[in-house]
Parts: sequence; C-alpha cells; structure tokens
Amino acid sequence: MDFFLLLKAAILGIVEGATEFLPISSTGHLILAGDLLDFMDYERRNVFDIAIQLGAILAVVWEYRARFVRTFSGIGRDPIANRLIINLAIAFLPLATLGLAFGDKIKAYLFKPIPVATAFIVGAFIILWAEKRKHTVTIETVDDIRPIDALKLGFAQAVALIPGMSRSGSTIIGGLFFGLSRKAAAEFSFFLAVPTLGIASIYSMYKDRALLGTDDIGVLITGFIFAFVSAMVAVRALIRYVSHHDFTIFAWYRITFGVVVLVTSYTGLVNWAVH
Repeated sequence: MDFFLLLKAAILGIVEGATEFLPISSTGHLILAGDLLDFMDYERRNVFDIAIQLGAILAVVWEYRARFVRTFSGIGRDPIANRLIINLAIAFLPLATLGLAFGDKIKAYLFKPIPVATAFIVGAFIILWAEKRKHTVTIETVDDIRPIDALKLGFAQAVALIPGMSRSGSTIIGGLFFGLSRKAAAEFSFFLAVPTLGIASIYSMYKDRALLGTDDIGVLITGFIFAFVSAMVAVRALIRYVSHHDFTIFAWYRITFGVVVLVTSYTGLVNWAVH
C-alpha cells in the first residue's frame, strides 16, 4: 500500500470529521483539499469523500448513543421518541427530493474549486446577517421542535446541495432564523446528519461500487477512522462553543478561506483547473 496515498486519506479523513458538523462546509473543504493533494481521480475521489462520511456519522451516533437507544426503543410508546423520528423523516425529505432531481447537474457544474469558494463567501454573509438579527428563542430544545419546524429546517438543509454552503451550517443558521436555540439547532443538525448522510453514503457506495477495487479498502478504512476521531472532537467542541458564543467566527473563516482560493486562482499562484 502506498504510504503517501494513506497519508492523504488520513488528512482528508481529518478534514471531513473536523468540518462535517461545523458551519463551514465539509464538502467544500474536501473538494479543495482533495484537489490540492491530487488525491485519486475525480470519480473515485467523490466516492471516497461520501464513504468516509460514515465515520463522521458514527461519531454522532456514539456521542448521542443514549439518546438514540432511548428513541428507537421508545418508538410507538414514547411521544417524544415518536416526535423526533417523525421530525427527522420530514426534515430529510426536501434534500432527498431535490438531490435526486438536481444532484447530477449540481455535481457536474458546481463541484469545482471556484464555485465552492464563491459559495463559502456567500454563506458567510448569510451567517453574519443571521447574527445581526435579534435572535428570539421560541424552541429551546430538540424535543420542542414541531413537524412544521422540521419541514422548514429540511428546506434550509437543502440549500447545502450547493457545495460550499454547508449542510450543518444551513440547518443551524436556518434554525436561528426559525427561533431555535443555538444548542437545539446544533443538536438537530447532528441528528439529521444520520439519515441524510447515512443514506447518501450507502446509496453512493452501492451505485458507484465498481469504481473502487480491493486496493482501495485500506484507503477507505484510513479515511473512515480519522473522520470518526476528528468528528468526535468537533461535535463535543461545537456543543461547548455554542453555549457561550455565536457563529460569527465561522463566517470570517469562510470569507478568508474563500478569498484565498479565489486570489490564488486568479493570480495564478495555484492553477486549480489543473488540480
């Protein structure tokens, strides 16, 4: 096994786990990092990127394992468990529907460094706008979310079909607009990631299974493990962070990151089209 290929897989695993649940776009970071590292060919890299999301998902399941066990064991008997399952199903539908309808076109035209960098900056200004508004909390916890709220959050999440906008960021910031507390918005985003990313990962791996061979197993396992560990750290850190801070710092990070990519592209310092 090529050591440097495994090293690149580890780096991308860290990038995936560290960014998946922060409002800074894991997809955007993976596209840019994979492009810069010249990791695999384009189609195989897309499968790898989606596959290692399972490591990040497993981190959420492990971190909230007591809640998941309580929810699934209470289906049909516990009103709170039933409400969470229904809300997650409702919130999942907009992205799933729009993804099936437009996913291929989005991948063909927008899964490229310059559109991603532009989306980074646009998303940053949406975060700054959200933080400038008066934030009136009407939904304190995940258990207070109603089906109509879940539908709104589902459409907010669907904005993340545009690479660089951030699935978690769209859901969390959408939650702020809809009256959720910061913690409730963050936790619902975590829970919603399980069906959203889980189904997408399994479907993509099945559909494109012919693109990866037995030689890629070590690369996938490496990316998966590093994604799990870094996601565990990121989830815990974000919950602590939102208890005392807003999301403005992430907006400025997005602007800086996006500007660096655009400047290096247009000045020729990095020829992203070649990578």
